[in-house]
Amino acid sequence: MSLDDLAALLSDSTEERRWLLLAEFLTEFSFEDIGARAGLLQREPRQTGSEKWDALLGALAEHLAFHDDAQIPPWAEDEDRFLDSFWFPTNTAAARADAIVQAPASFRRRGVFIERQSLQRV
Repeated sequence: MSLDDLAALLSDSTEERRWLLLAEFLTEFSFEDIGARAGLLQREPRQTGSEKWDALLGALAEHLAFHDDAQIPPWAEDEDRFLDSFWFPTNTAAARADAIVQAPASFRRRGVFIERQSLQRV
């Protein structure tokens, strides 16, 4: 599944299902040959209908490419892949505190504060 495939699925999904789809993407991505992974990130994903999720996809592309020592897709730097205000997907104060400390740099710089454990399948 490419990031564009994921974006298409996210567009028509509930928030809960979006997180399940993200987990599935991360699992599938981790099983791909490292040489094929960059290709799954290069095509710009369509808009999801949520600025938050569009920013998350930009952060995810940068994060995954960085950890594979691959080229970060140019589209991930587009203005619409950054939020104007912070987004904390978690609901509890403790989880938010963890996200502030643990969010990978590619997510923090886009205003997406997600706990690192949410990306552990990578």
